Amino acid sequence: MKLYGYWRSSTSYRLRCALEVKGLAYEQSPVSLVEGRQKAPEFTARNPFGGVPMLEADGRDRAQSMAIIEWLDERYPERPLLPADLEQRYTARELTYAIATELHAPLNLKVLKYLKDPLGHEQDEVDTWYRHWLGTVLRPLETMLERQGTGDFLFDAPGLFECVLVPQLYNARRFDYDLSASPRITRIEAACLALPEFQRAHPDNQPDAG
Repeated sequence: MKLYGYWRSSTSYRLRCALEVKGLAYEQSPVSLVEGRQKAPEFTARNPFGGVPMLEADGRDRAQSMAIIEWLDERYPERPLLPADLEQRYTARELTYAIATELHAPLNLKVLKYLKDPLGHEQDEVDTWYRHWLGTVLRPLETMLERQGTGDFLFDAPGLFECVLVPQLYNARRFDYDLSASPRITRIEAACLALPEFQRAHPDNQPDAG
């Protein structure tokens, strides 16, 4: 498998986490978002969405991180990312997709760039935008985790939820979001970051980091 991604892309990061947690080998081919390589004709010819990540696997190019992760879990059922229990699987999906669907769209890099040019917002206004939308999901997420009585992970081991949560928190810290009222969220983050799988997936440890 070959992963086309960018070191600081949260969607690339979540896919790296999933690959590492599942113990799957993959090669990396960095795509610079700063240089706009994801919009180059040779890339969009393979991925018309013009974004990362893209995973080359089983003879085809696969786009959209959440679809890729679910495909990986079905294609390689060992070390599943979702629990066996039906209701636990629902909970994992419920919390995961709250992040993936409600946060990724308004906080995507192309949206943040659009706020600055052509809309003319200053960086501090963009940062305020970012923190506002983070709060609309991270606050209720903390409540949901409290109701679940979570410990180091949502369930017994890191899975789909953790693979999506940890990259979002990496971005939250970049934008100085106050996580002091999120003790369960940060406990899960700390437990994940202590694991070699998540350390290998971390942006700072990628070949294109810098």
